Amino acid sequence: MSIATDSGAGNVMVVEKVQDIPLQETSEDIWQTKYRLSAKSGEIIDKTVDDTFKRVAKALADVETDPSAWYERFLWALRSGAIPAGRITSNAGAQAHKPATSTINCTVSGTIADSMDNILGKVHEAGLTLKAGCGIGYEFSTLRPKGAYVSGAGAYTSGPLSFMDIYDKMCFTVSSAGGRRGAQMGTFDVGHPDAVDFIKAKREDGRLRQFNLSLLITDGFMKAVKNDDSWQLAFPVTVKELTQDGIAADAILEGQHADEYVWREWPGEGDFLKDAGGLVACKIYKTMPARRLWDMIMTSTYDFAEPGFVLIDAVNEMNNNWWTENIRATNPCGEQPLPPYGSCLLGSVNLTRFVIEAFSEDARFDWDGFREVVKVFTRMLDNVVEINGLPLPQQRNEITRKRRHGMGILGLGSTITMLRMAYGSEDSVAFTDKVARELAIAGWEAGLELAHEKGPAPIMTEDFEVTAEMMRKRPEMAKDGYQVGDRVPGRILHSRYSRYMQRIAEVAPDLVAELERVGARFTHHSSIAPTGTISLSLANNASNGIEPSFAHHYFRNVIREGKKTKEKVDVFSFELLAYRALVNPNAMPFSDNPEEALPEYFIAADDVSPKQHDDIQAAAQRWVDSSISKTANVPTDYPYEDFKDIYLYAYDQGLKGCTTFRFNPEAFQGVLVKEDDLKNTTYVFELEDGSQVEVQGDEQIEYDGEMHTAANLFDALKEGYYGKF
Repeated sequence: MSIATDSGAGNVMVVEKVQDIPLQETSEDIWQTKYRLSAKSGEIIDKTVDDTFKRVAKALADVETDPSAWYERFLWALRSGAIPAGRITSNAGAQAHKPATSTINCTVSGTIADSMDNILGKVHEAGLTLKAGCGIGYEFSTLRPKGAYVSGAGAYTSGPLSFMDIYDKMCFTVSSAGGRRGAQMGTFDVGHPDAVDFIKAKREDGRLRQFNLSLLITDGFMKAVKNDDSWQLAFPVTVKELTQDGIAADAILEGQHADEYVWREWPGEGDFLKDAGGLVACKIYKTMPARRLWDMIMTSTYDFAEPGFVLIDAVNEMNNNWWTENIRATNPCGEQPLPPYGSCLLGSVNLTRFVIEAFSEDARFDWDGFREVVKVFTRMLDNVVEINGLPLPQQRNEITRKRRHGMGILGLGSTITMLRMAYGSEDSVAFTDKVARELAIAGWEAGLELAHEKGPAPIMTEDFEVTAEMMRKRPEMAKDGYQVGDRVPGRILHSRYSRYMQRIAEVAPDLVAELERVGARFTHHSSIAPTGTISLSLANNASNGIEPSFAHHYFRNVIREGKKTKEKVDVFSFELLAYRALVNPNAMPFSDNPEEALPEYFIAADDVSPKQHDDIQAAAQRWVDSSISKTANVPTDYPYEDFKDIYLYAYDQGLKGCTTFRFNPEAFQGVLVKEDDLKNTTYVFELEDGSQVEVQGDEQIEYDGEMHTAANLFDALKEGYYGKF
């Protein structure tokens, strides 16, 4: 039996296990501002966190033929560690109070075609999507490069980046009006002629700040980097353009003009010249050393933490819907690579809820309890499809046809610590592998049970014509006797020929065989989101996703209604709260007092090497059918040459993406900030008379009638968002 302090009220209460630790003040506050339901009149509907759980459980159980029975099961799962994503938690069961909102966190735009009408039409669709509370991702390399001639307009185009500015302003306007910050992802092919402009785009203060940016990195580019080869920057050519240039399409197909055109994967339909395998002819605009472009990418990522790194060929190779989707974009945080109009229906299981006898020599994980929560939670997320609230018919059709969702985990770092392991160690990597594998198998078992009970996803019962492109991507189909022109059910293409399902079949062959016979209830089951806000609030600041804790005592910059800059709030990691409650109430990180010291396995993000970050991600990715949002934190003084190796190692490990964060106050102010970083950073403010004032980042400054930390005020003024929340 242990004693814990309720940080919100200062009361002392008895705590016997990890599950009884009360929410810290910041966690309670974030729940109140983000997820608690209130009426328009101001009347509080959700008086407690458990009331929020009850509201969500009822909304999802109402889909069932026996709502009362499933309400109890769903409420049990929520109390036991199942945490639906923010839009579900906020909006499920809230239709009477906010009927125009969605339960879906994020989407991907339809393919943006290279025409003014389509570009502006997609802006309109994106505005409606953001208004519903959903983030959105787009690919912009479908637009012709800057300076290309547009025959219909008789002019030269300003290029993709100029149109991204329109989407950026639209997002800021819609999110400001709706009260929730909009989230956007812009992806861009590394082979596009404007790739260099994309890499440098956010170096201009205030530009594209409503976007996360990621490059679509191909196997061809990575091989060119490794071999020190040249790299062609190219864009698709249409048959009409070839005709206008006096070039016969057959000549290109026969290999003529090989120094002017290159064959590549390309999204969407159009008047493109394609070969028999579905590759598109692209006109070469420029050739440069691959390593020169690589260094531009790495320098930008080192200094500005962007662009991100989406290994798009790995994404498509491992996509369960490999035969019918060409994925080119992700949701704003990157954990869901999605087809046009695809949606992220997300939820995470809080692993800390399954730790028994934390920090003791008998510390262990409740695997049976974990598997049971995963199965019930799978049914809950599948039910969200019926109450998706998406604003566009294309989005609704996509989600109901495939029923994909992404269940993930949070609190991995906190759980590893409570089990007395060091994050990144061999034991922790093996534990991560097992968690992801058990989640996958339990989820697909539930998917089979649901298919028997409610029917498989509609795509599973559709027949698809075998194409030459399909045979190129899955040559084993020929060995099985298939030929171009044959018809094959979606359930076979999914369960037998998906590379991911082939991996599941290695450990659960009977399960996959039955899925092939019946068809799964959904095409995708798993995805690991960053879980920032739900981790901080409903999980009492358990570590985000599969990350280690950022630090065990630090500050978080949060947006407050009515505040002109972000506000700095004090937070503790969940494992520190647990250790103080169960072992030593005086424990604190970095204390020189032996009576307050933490065990050596209490490590944080900066104590983990980039290789260890990648190893954890690779262990989880093996069993995750979508992708993972994961950031490798590196120190400000981390050597640049070593930094570049992080991305090469990620590619060699078969990851689908890689993101790093290096604290660089000259470029931006992060959401999570350690006290030492603030104290060690000097910010220079120039006054109206031209004089300058130097202050440390953690100092309080009075400006415009409010108090702000120097770091947050500097960032708000530099980036142009001061007073605009």
